[in-house]
Amino acid sequence: MSEVPHLDRFLDALWLEAGLSRNTLEAYGRDLRQCHAWLRERGSGLDVAERPLLEACLGARLAAGGGARSVARLLSSLRRYYAYLVREEIRRDDPSDGIAAPRLPRNLPDTLSEAEVEALLRAPDVTTPLGLRDRAMLEVLYATGLRVSELVTLRADQLQRGQGVVRVRGKGGRERLVPLGEEALDWVARYLREGRGEILGGRPAEALFVTRRGGPMTRQAFWQLVKRYARHAGIGRPLSPHTLRHAFATHLVHHGADLRTVQMLLGHADISTTQIYTHVARVRLAAIHRRHHPRG
Repeated sequence: MSEVPHLDRFLDALWLEAGLSRNTLEAYGRDLRQCHAWLRERGSGLDVAERPLLEACLGARLAAGGGARSVARLLSSLRRYYAYLVREEIRRDDPSDGIAAPRLPRNLPDTLSEAEVEALLRAPDVTTPLGLRDRAMLEVLYATGLRVSELVTLRADQLQRGQGVVRVRGKGGRERLVPLGEEALDWVARYLREGRGEILGGRPAEALFVTRRGGPMTRQAFWQLVKRYARHAGIGRPLSPHTLRHAFATHLVHHGADLRTVQMLLGHADISTTQIYTHVARVRLAAIHRRHHPRG
């Protein structure tokens, strides 16, 4: 696959100016390389392509089964890339300007009931150090709504047990304080007291949740644990890496939290991202109305 002109400088600029995560930068790079390769097969390329050919590239992705979200992400990558080229005076025009984004579904993500969450939390064997670690990780994930990447990279010094909060650095380098709750705090305290030292075998480590090697767990390894515990808990349907994060938000809204509070706890930069939980709020309000209104 031929390299995209100016790609490395573009990604460096995104990292420096917007503080985007490595995963996001990799997604931008992958999208742009694939589109550039498609354009090259047609005698063009990202540096010289015009709008009709870009629209055809987007259409080709949709026709190949990419879906609306995949096409929207590619269009976002193209827009940022051409904005950079125009700003750097590499191109005079932005051929992505005016291309309409596909309409995205606003379905509520798959989540778990409160009973299913309880079963999942009870799945690890807490008589072992690793089981204690896993129970503490699951409790923290459900209590805080952290992204899996945020959970596995937590350092011990980010936990403020006296205040009952964890200090999290999320997307774009934005920092937020998230309450842990007594149950999660208790399990973390037990893990620190009875599990972490035995797992480390006396070695120092910055990570809060550690492996036998003394370092943090990978996202992929943690996700394999979640799937294993889900099977053990009798949860047969497929889960996503963000299932507990969505359960956290859904259950908060169901029990009365407003969307602005949920936005702050999840670390969403824009309230529109949190508005997928509006349906939960509407259902709860309808239930309250039925229960309390004389004509409900």
